[in-house]
Amino acid sequence: MITSKIAEFRDQLPEGGRLMGLDVGTKTIGVALCDAGWSIATAAELIRRTKFQVDLEKLRQFAVRQSVRGLVIGLPLNLDGTDSPRTQSTRAFARNTQPLGLPILLWDERWSTQAVTRALLDADTSRARRAELVDKMAAAYILQGAIDGLMMG
Repeated sequence: MITSKIAEFRDQLPEGGRLMGLDVGTKTIGVALCDAGWSIATAAELIRRTKFQVDLEKLRQFAVRQSVRGLVIGLPLNLDGTDSPRTQSTRAFARNTQPLGLPILLWDERWSTQAVTRALLDADTSRARRAELVDKMAAAYILQGAIDGLMMG
């Protein structure tokens, strides 16, 4: 099941459980994880993209290792909320991750990379270190927004 409706996603997770957040880029996939009680998201790892089946297997292994129950994928909408070319490729990525057997929530990520980059700049993080951290921190930002929404509704 793929949805952008938080209530539908929550209905697929009646017992809660750990969630994995993804910030899908053309070269990397930032991965984040939250606790089973949906209180805090943390940056977990960065997957350098290769062939999709290889990437999918890395995600599957991570999900199994961490007992993940659901997937939150950042959806890169235009600032006005409409779809962009990247939105379409992210929707295709979500469809292609269905073999993982996890419910999938597409979550608006319009401001995630900017917010994380600003925080890293404020922390005086070097350019090289920012490049290493930004995608997995963006995944955590996306996942935190989704779990905050899950807890509110």
